[in-house]
Amino acid sequence: MGPVLKGSTKNAATRWGSLPQRMRIMYVTTYQRTGGWLAEALASDSASETILEEAVGFAAGLARLRDDVFDAVLIGHEPGELDALAFIEALRSTGSEEPLVVLGEQDETDMTPLCLEANADAYLCVRNTTTRTLIWVVARAIERHTLLRENRRLEEANRHRLDLEQEDVERLLADERALARDLDRLAAARASLGSTDDTALIPPRRVPLPPQLEGHYRELLRAYVMMGQGNLATEMRAVAHLLAAAGVSAAQALDLHIHVVKGLLQGLGNRSGRHVMNRAGLLTLEIATHLCEVYREQATAADR
Repeated sequence: MGPVLKGSTKNAATRWGSLPQRMRIMYVTTYQRTGGWLAEALASDSASETILEEAVGFAAGLARLRDDVFDAVLIGHEPGELDALAFIEALRSTGSEEPLVVLGEQDETDMTPLCLEANADAYLCVRNTTTRTLIWVVARAIERHTLLRENRRLEEANRHRLDLEQEDVERLLADERALARDLDRLAAARASLGSTDDTALIPPRRVPLPPQLEGHYRELLRAYVMMGQGNLATEMRAVAHLLAAAGVSAAQALDLHIHVVKGLLQGLGNRSGRHVMNRAGLLTLEIATHLCEVYREQATAADR
């Protein structure tokens, strides 16, 4: 007869409301120590209904786990007969993620670190463990693996969301590049026709950009992303004056915007870029409005 787990006190039974109502557990053991004693001990504690099924031997345990699903696995460590550490290594190498708790007669101080390093959830010395302790250790192992699976699912969902957002960002940037090319062609066509209407106020030519312009625009974009329009009208008008003073074309201004936005997006790493793109798109419209006003003012002053 195998070791008998110490029983729990009766008045403790009412305090464990968060235990699973039911657990299906497989016990991997040897021919010399079958699981009748363990089933009897678990059945004597009504804190949680425990269905215990048995697999005798290393190979039988692995085969059973390939074909069936259990809430947790208990492994009897019997040196010379069943090496629980080797069983865990073989099981984990197949991708198994079941909660694993090792039972043995060796001291917990010696065995616990070895079992944890092998990727088990816990080790219990059966001579020093109550049935209720075993139930709670198994329940906590099940809970831990449930949380790990949920965390992995959320991480995968978040990666998928970020991938979709990255595709949206790339599409929006491609649209803006196409718009810059269209503006270049439109400005060149109007220049060749000698157009002087208000929509052609911004020069068609490309000119060298002032060294400080990119830095000013970057800081403005960062502030706009965090604050929205807020009190940035003065800063936006100042950038528009810098663009106008340099004689920057609409296409060139948009190229500058795209360049700065890409740099800001790269700094985000794996974080969402959709918010940046939304705010950056609004900033483009604001700057374009201010720039047109500045050029219009310059054209009006030149006609006087």
